[in-house]
Amino acid sequence: MVLKSMVASASDLSLVSVAGNPPLDLKNRVFGSRVISLGFRFNKGSKWKGNERFNFKVRAAVEVGVERSKSKALEGGFGLDVVSEAELTVKGFAGLRKTKLVCTVGPACSSMEDLENLALGGMSVARLNMCHGTREWHRDVIRKIKKLNEEKGFCVSVMIDTEGSQIHVVDHGAPSSVKVEEGSNWVFTAEHYEGSRPFTVQTNYRGFSEVGDELVIDGGMACFEVTEKTGNDLHCKCIDAGLFLPGAKFSFWRDGKLVRGNNKLPTLSTKDWADIDFGIAEGVDFFALSFVNHADSVKDLKMYLSTKSTKSIKVLAKIESLESLHKLEEIVRASDGIMVARGDLGVEIPLEQIPTVQEDIIYVCRQLNKPVIVASQLLESMVEYPTPTRAEVADVSEAVRQYADALMLSGESAIGSYGRKALAVLDMASSRMESWNRAENRQSLVSHHQLGESLPECITEQICNCAVEMANNLGVDAIFVYTKYGHMASLLSRNRPNPPIFAFTNDDSTRMALTLQWGVVPILVDLSDDAESNISKSVQLMKSRGLISQGDVVLVVSDVAPTRASPMAFQSIQVKTII
Repeated sequence: MVLKSMVASASDLSLVSVAGNPPLDLKNRVFGSRVISLGFRFNKGSKWKGNERFNFKVRAAVEVGVERSKSKALEGGFGLDVVSEAELTVKGFAGLRKTKLVCTVGPACSSMEDLENLALGGMSVARLNMCHGTREWHRDVIRKIKKLNEEKGFCVSVMIDTEGSQIHVVDHGAPSSVKVEEGSNWVFTAEHYEGSRPFTVQTNYRGFSEVGDELVIDGGMACFEVTEKTGNDLHCKCIDAGLFLPGAKFSFWRDGKLVRGNNKLPTLSTKDWADIDFGIAEGVDFFALSFVNHADSVKDLKMYLSTKSTKSIKVLAKIESLESLHKLEEIVRASDGIMVARGDLGVEIPLEQIPTVQEDIIYVCRQLNKPVIVASQLLESMVEYPTPTRAEVADVSEAVRQYADALMLSGESAIGSYGRKALAVLDMASSRMESWNRAENRQSLVSHHQLGESLPECITEQICNCAVEMANNLGVDAIFVYTKYGHMASLLSRNRPNPPIFAFTNDDSTRMALTLQWGVVPILVDLSDDAESNISKSVQLMKSRGLISQGDVVLVVSDVAPTRASPMAFQSIQVKTII
């Protein structure tokens, strides 16, 4: 195989130190044309002085007519998941969907066959909601997913979603939704019993409601008025007909205001900590933390995981309360990612604010380089019906237009009869909107907040920014990046490039974490300290599978670690044409 390389160099980049980065300004943010700045800024604590200037050169090396590598068997397997490989074979680089899809696993999709069908349909992350089911049930699902990954070649990560102290769950005992008629009388009881009783639901209600309060199910799926209170039992009359979904959430309203009866409870309950220990033991990839109102709860969990887990487990914060919006930036900075839980959030803020709040959360996450999932009620009608409403499709498309990293199905996959169809709708709508985004060249419309604090961090960030600008301007087919912990891959993803990003890593935890990053296709391979050897090996692997061919152009972003032979570390951007 012969490679022609055009290596882009950035010479004599002036570095000017700045005291620090300003906080993100949501009120005055402007979606103007992005200017690629070659100035680096770093924060206090650096050893460089305010008025010093530095010169840095990106090493340029031209390789023309590299001799064909001698063919020999490559050690180890090719760690590209079978779904990405199949899509790449059929659709080519431009046809790969970049928005990731998360599915909540429940009774409707927990069999091995159902899980395999979801994986084939594009599920990147399987979410397990610890509000429902036993640990034995969740363990069985986790092991089925891991078995599919090992035996069938999928790359599906596992996320555990904690219950949280703030939640109030109702369970009517039926496996599917129950219709509630206006004027019907129901009992909400804290008593636990097996099976179901007529017009009775079990709750984890803690007794802070009063007669006359309104009890709202799932943010408005149905509404009741509390007519009588007997101990911890509430007798209620339905005033707005609707649906009870299994494991529905409810909230109390009094005089038009949300009743907050348990504000002093910790973010993580005793049960949550036990669920976290369970997740660690089962080797899950993500924890989604419910009802996060400040950054400390995220930091505490990350510290706990660092001492208890031998693998890297990412912590996502769910934004679902007014308090979390007030402290959004600090929560995003502390977390490894964010979930926009629109259902619960819509209970706490006016409904008409949800679209703009969603866009602002996505904007902050992208500025701070954290993946963001848009969740709740994306295709809610598909819990009951085989086709979505047109408004739901528009909602999905808007989240994709805003460049959310991932979209999530909840009840649609967990308890719905049409989970596979709902996933197909997400796939179709996402792909179509991404195509429109590329046609409109919308990637150039975001200016980025400077993340780096030290000189090396600033260099890495600017290298990735410039690499994406080059990839879009040159129209390359793909971007290759070689990464141990996934940081460079995430910086490339942050810029939302036109071509897909193939992230080659030798760390399985990194591979699984990257399943949530927009546009990133993680590939598990053996990597060495020799950057050029890694590039040749990866191109050879891709070509041997028929995934790249003559004439394809790839942009390669790589680190070169210092060695005795070459004591200087450098980073390079190379454009290689396959011949």
